[in-house]
Amino acid sequence: MLRLRPILWLILSGALLIAGIAVTTTLTVSNFKEKALRNGERELSNTALLLALHYDREIDDFLAMQNDIVTTARQMQQPSAEAFGGTMATLAMHQTLRSRARGATEITALKIFDAGGTLINTSDVWPVPVLSIADQRYFLDHKSGTAQRVTVALEQNALAGGWSIVLAQRLTAADGEFLGVVTRAITPAHFDRFLSQVSLVGESAVSMHHSDGILLTRHPYAEGMIGRNFRDGPPQQQAMFDDDTTARLTSPIDGQDRLVASHALTELPIVMVVTTTTEDALASWRTQTKLMVSVAAVSALVVTVILLLIINQIGKHHRATQRKLQLDKQRLDTAINNMSQGLLLFDAQARLVICNQRYMEMYGLSPEVVKPGCSLRDVLEHRKSTGSLGGNIDKITTDLIDRLSSQRVSEIHSIHDRSIEFSSVPVPGGGWVITHEDATERKRYDERISYLAHFDSLTDLPNRSMFRQRLENELQRASRGAPFALLYIDIDEFKSINDTLGHPVGDELLKQVAVRLRDCVRETDFVARLGGDEFAIIQIGVGGADEATALVDRIYESIRLPYQCLGHLLSTDASIGIAIAPRDGADLDQLVKNADLAMYSAKAEGRRTFRFFEPEMDAVAKTRRQLEFDLRNAIADRGFEIHYQPQVDLRSGAITGCEALLRWRHPTRGMISPAEFIPIAEDTGLINEIGAWTLATACSEAATWDADITLAVNISPVQFRQPSLALLVASVLGAAGLPAERLELEVTEAVLIHDDDAALSTLTQLRALGVRISLDDFGTGYSSLSYLQRFPFDKIKIDRSFIDGIDTTEGSTAIVQAVVNIAASRRMTTTAEGVETARQREILTTLGCTQMQGWLFSPAIPAAAFRKLLTSHLSTCAA
Repeated sequence: MLRLRPILWLILSGALLIAGIAVTTTLTVSNFKEKALRNGERELSNTALLLALHYDREIDDFLAMQNDIVTTARQMQQPSAEAFGGTMATLAMHQTLRSRARGATEITALKIFDAGGTLINTSDVWPVPVLSIADQRYFLDHKSGTAQRVTVALEQNALAGGWSIVLAQRLTAADGEFLGVVTRAITPAHFDRFLSQVSLVGESAVSMHHSDGILLTRHPYAEGMIGRNFRDGPPQQQAMFDDDTTARLTSPIDGQDRLVASHALTELPIVMVVTTTTEDALASWRTQTKLMVSVAAVSALVVTVILLLIINQIGKHHRATQRKLQLDKQRLDTAINNMSQGLLLFDAQARLVICNQRYMEMYGLSPEVVKPGCSLRDVLEHRKSTGSLGGNIDKITTDLIDRLSSQRVSEIHSIHDRSIEFSSVPVPGGGWVITHEDATERKRYDERISYLAHFDSLTDLPNRSMFRQRLENELQRASRGAPFALLYIDIDEFKSINDTLGHPVGDELLKQVAVRLRDCVRETDFVARLGGDEFAIIQIGVGGADEATALVDRIYESIRLPYQCLGHLLSTDASIGIAIAPRDGADLDQLVKNADLAMYSAKAEGRRTFRFFEPEMDAVAKTRRQLEFDLRNAIADRGFEIHYQPQVDLRSGAITGCEALLRWRHPTRGMISPAEFIPIAEDTGLINEIGAWTLATACSEAATWDADITLAVNISPVQFRQPSLALLVASVLGAAGLPAERLELEVTEAVLIHDDDAALSTLTQLRALGVRISLDDFGTGYSSLSYLQRFPFDKIKIDRSFIDGIDTTEGSTAIVQAVVNIAASRRMTTTAEGVETARQREILTTLGCTQMQGWLFSPAIPAAAFRKLLTSHLSTCAA
């Protein structure tokens, strides 16, 4: 019945809708019928009015001659009846009447009767025939003075053989004495000729009645009805002759139901009556009715079909819904029983509705006890018996129902070694949903997340976030008179260890460094890892620089001891910057910045040392930042120059090549040393753009020299780490038109020390282009003969530090000799840099050095000057 109830309601609604359509159609049809009848009456009334207006005008014209005679009678000098008769009975008057009534027939002739009713003159014949109207009613009324000005009478006309309508007017003297009447007749045929031209629909009819009800004429003609008085009918029929009206009557002429409209003429006692049959008036209504009934029938049929389709669709939908509900129930059961949470649903009487499998498993409960219909107390009693709940069950049940029924509950309970999260939500209408979730692992995970948010996962030291919190607290204490020291520690050469030995070894080194740093401080101090190879220490209660220095000494003593890291024995050192609070900064960011500046000052002074912050360091940093800004502008404005220093063969004295040296002429500071701006360009990465410009400009210049002059260009280690270096060199050589064998690229040992495999790969690519490779500053850095073994350089450049003291007794002659011998054995040439005296040149020649470069021959000069030097030198050599 529940399933069928919607369908029954739908059928009832459909039946009501169909009934509504039927009732609406019936009412509309009835309304339209009444409207059609009213429209018919209105049209008939308009027609009657128009006809009345027409005949008012026509009869006024018809009576014009009579009016003239009436006027003549009143103006006579002798007002007596005898005098009037004598005047009017003359031939002259006949001729006057004839001329006025020109074209009139005997019937419509103008006739004058004397006071006795005898015809005394006429407009149609002469002599006047004998005719008397003394016995006519209209004459007697005029004679007695009871008639209207113009009377209308219907009388038989023997001459015409039918009826005629006589219009009579009273003739009186000026003093009112009755002199006679003047008449003129109109036949019904006259009216019929006009009425036949009136457009009548169907069985419509137009009648002309005397106001007393006598039918004067009718179109179409009704045999035997002319002269009949119609005031003997029902009241509605009688009322038509008294006033302008419309009515619905049964016609006394043909017995049909008709719509009737009447309208009286203005001056005459004549009423125009227009009728039409009800059938004709309702002709258009019947057409509309058929259409409306058809539409209503079709609508009812459509509604019926739609109802049947809807009922059929509802049936299908119901069956599909039942299948879906069954499937959803199965899915819900599957989902509930596979939840990670235990779930219970109780109704308003604390009776169990749903319990999933997870809840049973969490507490080891029996499905025979915990099942739908059991009470909350039964569930808690069973849990107590299985050991997962303790206490007074009645009290626990009462308290739990009170809490669960009125509010949300979310709690965590410890059961044995597990943390169980208990949550409850009231259900609308009564009852509640309870979930039990084992939150043990989540709680541990949250604790781990909280730990990782404040501690470094690699070293277990506090991280940057916790460091800033602690530093903020210490700054507040420092403002109250508790100074402290902030140490910024950067592990020296850590990147090279990471790159050469791998990240696992680097990570192990950082963990051991963290342990040693922690061992160097007191319990009140704070050690943190800021990221990468940077650490920080907050040293509490520092009275002066001596206490911070003592801590630094302990740190150096500890971290400089060797480390055993995954099979590698390593040693390391650190650069340390120190800022004292609040002296060096009462604001967190300012203090950190100053400690960082002090650390970078220590790195700039050769690393492996420490520096306290000094105000001048900030100025140096600002100067460096300004220089970096100016350097970027110089790149954009092409503010660099290239000077060229000749390289001379020591045996022949001829110029064999030159080294391209970058110069920067600052707009305000003048010429800035490369030693000042090149490190900044390398740190910021700008060296790549500067180096590419230098290479392209120098190669374009060298292409204009003699073919035996080579060009040496320095390549920064930063540039060398670009995998596209060989491609850049090839494109520059092609654009400049310079042969590859005339280009010599100078690299330092720093290129090889970080990632020698990648460096050797790039060197091999450059050698494949035909470019010569020179090892610059050999012996001043981490020199390793293995480099010379692994890659056959074309040239070794001996640094000026070895040339400066070569002519002294404790000079570097032996070192230079060793380098020359090594180069010769490897088929490499050698170039000595910084040759400034003739004695140095002689010694180098004796030692077998190939080339020299220095102020003894020429300093680095601009391109134009170098071209002149080449020209003059060639002229000298030729001479």
